[in-house]
Amino acid sequence: MAVQSLTSWENPYLTVQGSMVTLHVLIADANPSNLGIGGMLRPVGARRRNLDVRLSDLPSALNAIPEGAWPYGRVVAVEEAHGIPAKARPEVRRNVEAVLKTLGDLGVVAYEWNDTGRGL
Repeated sequence: MAVQSLTSWENPYLTVQGSMVTLHVLIADANPSNLGIGGMLRPVGARRRNLDVRLSDLPSALNAIPEGAWPYGRVVAVEEAHGIPAKARPEVRRNVEAVLKTLGDLGVVAYEWNDTGRGL
């Protein structure tokens, strides 16, 4: 996939933090017309949802995402939260590993995203 930024990623993606995971979802546009898409009357930002989820609730949260929000299929990008203090990095990395395991158990393909975008 030639996605260079998570802002242009259309599938759900996860930002992993120390105590939770933020699930970012772009709800599918209900209007099938191409007229005005992304414009003032149909802004993409109005369809974005950011949900803070406990790691234990991640499977339920992913299963609740509507089918239309998965244009690439069951694929999720995973990134570490930005600006993490050095002493919290090991905990965040453990949570990333736990998230990747959970996604694998659910049969969801995970792309580990990093700051340079090389994960995708």
